[in-house]
Amino acid sequence: MDNIILTNLDNGVFTITLNRLDKKNALTSAMYLSLTEHFSYASESDDVRCLVIQGNENCFCAGNDLADFLNAKSDEELPAFQFIQRLASFDKPIIAVVAGAAVGIGTTLLLHSDIVVAAENAKFALPFSKLGLCPEAASSYLLPQMVGHAKAFELLVLGGTFDAQQALSLNLINQITSPGALLDTAQQYAKKIARLPSDAVMTSRALIKQSTQLAVSNAMAKEADEFGRLMQTQDCKNILQQFLSKS
Repeated sequence: MDNIILTNLDNGVFTITLNRLDKKNALTSAMYLSLTEHFSYASESDDVRCLVIQGNENCFCAGNDLADFLNAKSDEELPAFQFIQRLASFDKPIIAVVAGAAVGIGTTLLLHSDIVVAAENAKFALPFSKLGLCPEAASSYLLPQMVGHAKAFELLVLGGTFDAQQALSLNLINQITSPGALLDTAQQYAKKIARLPSDAVMTSRALIKQSTQLAVSNAMAKEADEFGRLMQTQDCKNILQQFLSKS
């Protein structure tokens, strides 16, 4: 697991890089626990003024590692839910940098981010129902707020793939760049934020998010209960086994 998640702190910008590229940055339980620790450090450190989470110019995150999910114990809290709780309560600006695959958590994470920069090659998907599962990371609440019920149902239940231009039209991202310019563009945003008065930035962010905090917390708790239940259904187990047999 060494070097699967890389970190760097430079002039107030804390960059987390997903580096499991041979698996398209599919997240394992160990990676979720590591991400939770890194987010906690960034929240608690006075040296961090902005967090960037990225893959590389060709891949962001292909969602959960399905083999790892199948091995999860039914009586334990999933590390994935520990991470999304930490994500939702994070109190500093988050910049997400998306290229290639952004599947499941690779897209729902963006709903908690403040700036999202995507490459032209980005492909987004929320295939929860296709896996016999349900939305997570409060996406069942946040996405309808952003795009309306009909479009949210299409994205979360039908689970089709959509591109960067569609994501921009839905206000899920801020900017589209070429893959080669992606990482530098995100760092430019981060540096601008890091140079601003930190108290003013964090206060403004908290005020922007205040109206949704309770609803996000409630949605996340309900989703976790239903997600855990659905993971134990035969439909879900069969679908995951079929996906793994094809991989």
